[in-house]
Amino acid sequence: MNEQPLGVLIVEDEALLAAELGFLLEEAGCRPLGHAMRSDEAVAMAHKLSPDLALVDVHLGDGPTGVDVARRIHDDCGVVALFMTANVKRLPDDFAGACGVIGKPYSGHGVKMALAYLEVCMREGVAPGPAPVGMTLSPAYARLWGLSDQPRAV
Repeated sequence: MNEQPLGVLIVEDEALLAAELGFLLEEAGCRPLGHAMRSDEAVAMAHKLSPDLALVDVHLGDGPTGVDVARRIHDDCGVVALFMTANVKRLPDDFAGACGVIGKPYSGHGVKMALAYLEVCMREGVAPGPAPVGMTLSPAYARLWGLSDQPRAV
């Protein structure tokens, strides 16, 4: 990964929430690359834009397809996904390849803290400590970044 700001794809079907996330990304020093509202659009944009990170909601404009999106962009494009959803209990045990989840409703401060944390994890390959409050790492990424398994979000 280069030293440019993290390029982030927003996968969210609520336009106002997506716009708010775009502003939060900029405030956190990230580069918003685009916004997808449906699963096919998200996968196509991930292929085209090669984001470092994708913020993915579980329920999109074409139904509860976010889990499939996270798995496809992880497996096909090597993109790290972070779920941002009110549907935490819908996540499979393997988090569909995503690095973790932030449950809705979330705070702007919490999102910025999570982005800063993930940037260190992704650039250094090691976590700077436990995940920030409000964010749960997947067991696979917790191990990858040198942390013991964290309890699943409830």
